[in-house]
Amino acid sequence: MHLGLWYPKGSDIETIVYADSDHAGNYVDHKSTSGVCTFMGCCLTSWFLKKQTTLAISTTEAEYVSAGKACQQALWMKQALIDYGIRLDIIPIMCDNKGAIYLRNISLEKVSSEDNIADILTKPLKREPFNYLRLGLGMMEQID
Repeated sequence: MHLGLWYPKGSDIETIVYADSDHAGNYVDHKSTSGVCTFMGCCLTSWFLKKQTTLAISTTEAEYVSAGKACQQALWMKQALIDYGIRLDIIPIMCDNKGAIYLRNISLEKVSSEDNIADILTKPLKREPFNYLRLGLGMMEQID
């Protein structure tokens, strides 16, 4: 109840997208969940998590699907910024699965699971990793 997102003045427009999945995380149908977080500078601008529509047979496939969703988000963001006269060359997509990275000819970059902010959307975490990733989202205690 005392948490909110922090959006400082004069934030950078550099855009970065984090993607993750929980391979076969659903206990009923064993489908994976995709999680995506989009940042402009240090500010979280959008996020979503969604159960994947197909059954992934490997962690690489589940992560690849999440990376695809992240690419869709990055392309949408890139087009939306053009409408405001802002052109971005490359929007990095951060992914913690090397197999998924090697399958794509885009700027997917390796990020450790501990630093993958989208992990907070796809798996249960202990208090310390949760709080660390929560801060990565820009969510912090409100000051009265």
